Amino acid sequence: MLFTGEYEHTVDAKGRLAIPSEVRSRLDPAVHGRGLYLAPGPSDALWLWPAKTFEQMAAASEGSLLPDEDMLEFEELLYSQSTHAELDSAGRIRIPERLLNMAQLGSNVVLLGVKDHLELRDAQRWATQRDERLAQQADIMVRARQAMQRRGQTREGH
Repeated sequence: MLFTGEYEHTVDAKGRLAIPSEVRSRLDPAVHGRGLYLAPGPSDALWLWPAKTFEQMAAASEGSLLPDEDMLEFEELLYSQSTHAELDSAGRIRIPERLLNMAQLGSNVVLLGVKDHLELRDAQRWATQRDERLAQQADIMVRARQAMQRRGQTREGH
């Protein structure tokens, strides 16, 4: 599933966030699973993954019974801090207070569609970051193109 867009929302006093109907209407429980996994992301963000996508990513990283130390640290941090959230009848999920605190999120938030996942960020901090990135858009696009070319060369080399 491809997530796009930017949605301003609020987290209510009970820690609930309404998932936009535009996003909910595209989530098919048979394809994407029930609910979303919430995981801490970089830059004071919470990442939201469709249940089956998150579970498939977890299964794909199971290469050995003894993962290397870097992968073990990553998995311990990611999975111990992640949680599953079911959508209620009003299309809301409840975000645990510990995750809200970890991402430094108050009541005014923005939900971003970022390719294969959603990101929940503080609305004011995101507005500042977005404006800074828009001012650097040409440079960011050049660096992204170079990264894609390197990935293509790496894949061709194997």
